[in-house]
Amino acid sequence: MSKLNRAGCFLMGALLVAATWSVHAADPKEPSAAKPPANAMSDQDVIKSAMAAAPAKVGKDATIVAMDATGKMRTLRKGTNGFTCMGDNPETPGPDPMCMDKNAMEWLHAYLSHEKPPAGKVGFMYMLAGGTDASNTDPYAKAPTAANHWISTGPHVMVVGAEPSFYDSYPKSAEPDTSSPYVMWAATPYQHLMAPVK
Repeated sequence: MSKLNRAGCFLMGALLVAATWSVHAADPKEPSAAKPPANAMSDQDVIKSAMAAAPAKVGKDATIVAMDATGKMRTLRKGTNGFTCMGDNPETPGPDPMCMDKNAMEWLHAYLSHEKPPAGKVGFMYMLAGGTDASNTDPYAKAPTAANHWISTGPHVMVVGAEPSFYDSYPKSAEPDTSSPYVMWAATPYQHLMAPVK
């Protein structure tokens, strides 16, 4: 994950967290330029926030990671269950902690790197605290426009990396009913199922 750098976008109620988490990355040639955000959370606050993204048992046994001021991932706590959780990004307007399995982490890395997600690796993510609002059609939108179908998301889980035929069973409307399962970012390499849990 060392390639993760500031994508500058939000990760929506679902994945935009990825970008939401690309904290200001300094030029690697100028390490002194890296400064933590003024509203940065303590490690203990990040751990507490990250654990809230998933069911209690999953969060308790998950690895907890955070971005440092240079955009690199650092481990705050080593886990034992194969899930990795990240805390809320205080720079985004809503809560967006998330917790994901190994395949979902690979999918997220591909999204952040603007690369094609690995084939044949279905991943699962929790965002039980909710998600930062985002475009339902543009994976890299930074703000709402008249054309990018900005939506609000609440607590949900996501299925990523499935075969295209899996997503064909769910609505792909640009303006979805977010109270039922739907596909976000349809017809892009990053399409995924959003399933509300409240």
